[in-house]
Amino acid sequence: MPEREIYLLSPRSLSPETIAVAFAKTSRSPESFRAIAAELSDEKTAQFHEKWVVGYGHASVAEHAVLHIAFENVSRLAIESIEGNRLASYTEKSTRYQKWGSDDFTVPPELDGHPLYDEYVETVCFLFRTYADSLEPVRSLILERFPRRENEKEEAWDRRIRSKYVDVCRFLLPAASLANVGMTANARVLENTIRKMLSHELAEVRQIGEKIKEVALGETPTLVKYADAVPYLVETCREIGGLDASRRDWGATDQDWCRLIDHDRNGENKVFAAALYRFGEMSYTQALNYIESLDEEQKTNLAASLLGGLGKYDVPLRELEYSSYTFDLIMDQGAYAEFKRHRMMTQTPQRLTTRLGYSTPSLITEAGFESQYEAAMESAATLYEKLHEENPDVAQYVVPNGFNRRVLAQFNLREAYAFCQLRSAANAHFSIRRVAQRIYEEMARVHPLLTKYMKLHDETWQGVEEGYFTKV
Repeated sequence: MPEREIYLLSPRSLSPETIAVAFAKTSRSPESFRAIAAELSDEKTAQFHEKWVVGYGHASVAEHAVLHIAFENVSRLAIESIEGNRLASYTEKSTRYQKWGSDDFTVPPELDGHPLYDEYVETVCFLFRTYADSLEPVRSLILERFPRRENEKEEAWDRRIRSKYVDVCRFLLPAASLANVGMTANARVLENTIRKMLSHELAEVRQIGEKIKEVALGETPTLVKYADAVPYLVETCREIGGLDASRRDWGATDQDWCRLIDHDRNGENKVFAAALYRFGEMSYTQALNYIESLDEEQKTNLAASLLGGLGKYDVPLRELEYSSYTFDLIMDQGAYAEFKRHRMMTQTPQRLTTRLGYSTPSLITEAGFESQYEAAMESAATLYEKLHEENPDVAQYVVPNGFNRRVLAQFNLREAYAFCQLRSAANAHFSIRRVAQRIYEEMARVHPLLTKYMKLHDETWQGVEEGYFTKV
């Protein structure tokens, strides 16, 4: 009997494309992975990919070629496009723990030689000056409330309190702010990323897409070389976007910032039935009929069996995915920057805008900085309207984190556990804690048995508003 072997095909000795071919060939070759890889040359690898991946469309082979791409000094607006791919991994420069310099922003290529160029630069510089000026007064308040501990080094003290004041001042940073992000993705995802970015409305994003393709060709010369702009994406975005631009009579805006617009009314029963189905031998219809025959006490006991044993870091069974929820949300852009990381959701964010108003953190007011804060936010809103007349997509660059944004989100119960528990934690930013607590409240209202076992920080969304905001 052959012995079991588990080993690494190292990217230090084999190219990503060669590793992909070595894995692909095992479906029809009895040889070991080492033996297959030893027979491959760059030329043979390229020929394989041209025939099977490109010619016959076996794109799953490209998933074995993995690349790590570093992006530096790209706008946070462009980062949304980079991170808009579900099956990849990202780590981004944090606005919670790092401070921005006075010139850490981009000017979109569309404004080169434009009459609004100077006003754009002046407004963004004003936002950054106000951001810099806000740091010390807010920090002083934090120092009073979180004094240095005995024997605590000053550097450690600064690290401990930094997020508490940087968290607040970041509301002033616009989408033009520059940041770094690391991305790990396979070649199949990368090809799709490049296509979407080359088809994007913003010139900066298209330029980044071209650069990704250029650097990826060095490691995966065959798998991404056919990634080009997609006419369907370009034309569809233009046509659908034109429908909204052609009408302004949508009527009064819905003021409820968190609305559960749809959910699976029979979701709890479906989850119970799926769990029963997993461990039984009946059909799903039989399982569902049985669950629907149970009384409330029996279902309560079943919920306890299904979720009562969850530890702090445990992930619920996959059967929770059979119940789904759709929310229409309004949150500040700083909160959305964290919300978008939950890529198991289906999210449809609207463009950044200043038309939904902005939030004011209470520490800004308590530090005596509210008038400066409001002046900066209003200057951004004024320029936004001017830019919007010219190009609504470019207008997004000037929108600070504190302004509100709409996003439609659909997710299942299992993802709700991940989101609500993580983003309601005591160390989460207060903006996203507010969102997590409200989403939990809405879900608990319709599915109390299965949401009961979510472990949330002991506060309410109303308490977050009262404790952390002067205005939401």
